[in-house]
Amino acid sequence: MSRPAHFDLVVIGGGLGGVAAALAAARLGLRGVVVSESDWIGGQVSSQCVPPDEHPWIESVGCTRTYRDFRDRVRDFYRRNYPLNPAARGTRLLNPGSGNIGPLSHEPHVARLVLEEMLAPWISRGLVTVLRGYRAVEVPVDRDEIGGVLVRDAEGHDVELTGRFYLDATDLGDVIDLAGAEHVFGAESVAQTGEPHALPGAADPFDQQAITWAMVLGWHPGTDNVVERPADYDAWRSYQPPEWPGPLLSWEISDHVTHRTRTRPLLVTEPSPGGVRYDLWHARRVLDSGHLDGGWSDVTVAAWPMMDYSRLPLIGVDEPTRLRALADARQLSLSFLYWMQTEAPRHDGGTGYPELRPRGDLTGTPDGLAKMPYVRESRRVTAEFTLLEQHIGVEARKGLEGAERFADSVGVAAYRIDVHPSTSGRPTVDIDTWPFQIPLGSLIPVRVGNLLPAAKNIGATHLTSGAYRVHPGEWTVGEAAGSLAAFCVLRGLRPSQVRADEARLAEFQATLTGVVGIELEWPRYEALSPRHRFGYVTAPVLNGSPA
Repeated sequence: MSRPAHFDLVVIGGGLGGVAAALAAARLGLRGVVVSESDWIGGQVSSQCVPPDEHPWIESVGCTRTYRDFRDRVRDFYRRNYPLNPAARGTRLLNPGSGNIGPLSHEPHVARLVLEEMLAPWISRGLVTVLRGYRAVEVPVDRDEIGGVLVRDAEGHDVELTGRFYLDATDLGDVIDLAGAEHVFGAESVAQTGEPHALPGAADPFDQQAITWAMVLGWHPGTDNVVERPADYDAWRSYQPPEWPGPLLSWEISDHVTHRTRTRPLLVTEPSPGGVRYDLWHARRVLDSGHLDGGWSDVTVAAWPMMDYSRLPLIGVDEPTRLRALADARQLSLSFLYWMQTEAPRHDGGTGYPELRPRGDLTGTPDGLAKMPYVRESRRVTAEFTLLEQHIGVEARKGLEGAERFADSVGVAAYRIDVHPSTSGRPTVDIDTWPFQIPLGSLIPVRVGNLLPAAKNIGATHLTSGAYRVHPGEWTVGEAAGSLAAFCVLRGLRPSQVRADEARLAEFQATLTGVVGIELEWPRYEALSPRHRFGYVTAPVLNGSPA
């Protein structure tokens, strides 16, 4: 092993939070390293193959300047490189896939290329270094300070990294765990948090959200693309989760809000009265052939309820159990693909969709599955402030206008409390929320002074983390953490000192709004409108932004 490499900022995790943190710190003059487990940076939007889940006002308010830049660059990438027809090219808010879950549904590899483009000038300046294919394995701590991080690749090569601040932007909160920082995982009880939808009995650390091993599929009529029968197909073909109305491999699901049986077919023969096709194929379609001149085919991302793996948890288990859970999740997704290709009832009669083609050429994998699983829940640091359902939930704040307002806000986000089926057999929890703020206190660990959470691992609960976890929220958390680290290094401060001093806090918030470009509050609420699209987000009308 070579001698330690020193940086101002060591970011472990190459997802959206990690990339945003490194960009923010570089913009403020710090030199950082991003350690990515995958060779693709971007996490949930790229290596995990999940196009953005966003709130309904994203085109005008409610995200940072750089996240908006990312979205603009994605659209520009298609305009510069794809043979868009005149109608698509002239659409200002181009949705490359016309996916109906959000206004910007795009291919995972495009997201990766755009993020690489955003990092490129900072890499050239020497302010950002990216290590690919490495994971943290050791994090020594002395007197409540991290002294370094040892990272290792798949071949066993080690690199020791040291820095002034260490940011945990991993999917599971690996650095928090390795550093022995106080944290929680799983589901809290009502007695612990007072949250109306927390567990009524005892807390359960192994009540963790399902993961999904997404895949990218093409539509190629007249071709036979049936994959090899998965080894565990028979087991998954007969499996029925505790909360499910029947076999998992079917078009029948448990509705995420009502828990009633609902049919979600691959395709529907007729669109809804509004012209939208609310089927699985069009939910996360990432390439709409109707936008393109020439012989193009539709491409979609399969990250659907039938693919939620909830049999074993990933956090707090031994390594064999973790590896088994990951292998099982892959087998579930491959089994669902095989079932669709061979046994599924078709929308036009008959059975099986052999025309579904796994697009491994678009995922960088041999089977069309994502490089990594889509992880919804992390270890959560024990912070100076913990976000509760009572701070953001509409029902929990009955009679109050909007979410809790935080004087130490470092950003805004919005999403429903969206908790997928759990590894303890609990069904989905889906709760209306108000658009909310991210308080600085949720980013400051109670003890370890030079560690910051920068992804899904802030001071939140099992419930509230289900609202903060999606793409623009993770980006904002990472950007705020990177900015905080830079602010502290440049002024010789600790994060707790920034929060505790009104003048320092005001200076930091001015840096966020002025230099970095982070919104700290939402426009004024006026009314509540009906649920947005699938009901993933409740849409309050905001003064100055669309409903």
